[in-house]
Amino acid sequence: MRLVSVNQLKSGMKLGKKIFNDEGLILLADGAELTDPIINRLSRMDIGYVYIEDALTEDVVIPEMLHDETRNQALKVIRNQFQDMTGASAITKGFYHLDKKFSKIMDHILDDMSSQEDPMIMLLDMHTADNYLYVHSLNVCLYTLVLGIAHGYSKSELKVIGLGALLHDIGKTQIPAKIVQKPGMLNEEEFRLMQSHTEIGYRILKDEPNIPLLAAHCAYQHHERIDGSGYPRGLTGPQIHEYAKWLGVADSYDAMTSNRIYKKAMLPHQAVEALYVGSGTLYEQKQLELFRDRVAIYPLGLTVTLSTGESGVVVKIDPSSPQRPVVRVLTGPEGEPVTPFERDLGKALSVVISGVSDQG
Repeated sequence: MRLVSVNQLKSGMKLGKKIFNDEGLILLADGAELTDPIINRLSRMDIGYVYIEDALTEDVVIPEMLHDETRNQALKVIRNQFQDMTGASAITKGFYHLDKKFSKIMDHILDDMSSQEDPMIMLLDMHTADNYLYVHSLNVCLYTLVLGIAHGYSKSELKVIGLGALLHDIGKTQIPAKIVQKPGMLNEEEFRLMQSHTEIGYRILKDEPNIPLLAAHCAYQHHERIDGSGYPRGLTGPQIHEYAKWLGVADSYDAMTSNRIYKKAMLPHQAVEALYVGSGTLYEQKQLELFRDRVAIYPLGLTVTLSTGESGVVVKIDPSSPQRPVVRVLTGPEGEPVTPFERDLGKALSVVISGVSDQG
């Protein structure tokens, strides 16, 4: 299968990987034939990229980070709990308690991820942007756990940082929806209110009997930056908990690679480049280096151009060197079709990826 921008889809193409709504339910199944009305609908729902079936890359299989059942349960728990909390006065008065299901679903997520030999940050399942908050919470949790596993945290530590990541934006349930979902730039007053979600999240989580206190600090500190430019307290490097620093990287990456009403999603390599602009100022350099080594910056199915002038599709990623994937070359330097062959950039060290295409 190939990864294709929605604006490059054509009627008659078949979907290679299912698309979900924000409740985790299948919106379009794999193998579904695309029509002009369906393509227009996908575009209106702010889905940026989809996988399509393709005879030349039919052997390319996109790994699933979570089982369907785990993902659906997680999104259901997040959606139900966050919807129940929206505008609930009992929260600010201290009479509200989170469901124990968050702890249970985290166990299921960790079980799924521990079954993978070498988990990497891949493009996750395609979702509609009906409610970005739910899917973003799950994505950030998964990305943070990949980093935590690579860093060497124990299972108990992973559960704490995972819960912190899953609930890092819970404070947004107390921010007016018209601000959280505003398609344009926030004004100064709206931005201050939006920033308060970190403090609100901390207050919600800090006394929860089912949530570790460190998870509350993740919600409190995930927008702090090591040079003191973050919020809510302007903390600097040593003052920010290590968990919150990992979470800050994962949160920023998912925001950059998600299609929003007001912003087109970046591809992974673009987001990693943007993060590196903040190396040593916004984010710890060593954390970014580990992140770079755990993210598939050129996702499976992506069409790329090589420094040789040839073009092809990424068909394999070596976890030890994700920046140098195996590319199945389909066209020559002049754009002419060639008999497909694979060029392993991990071995052909003089060849580099010089560009990417969203046309598939």
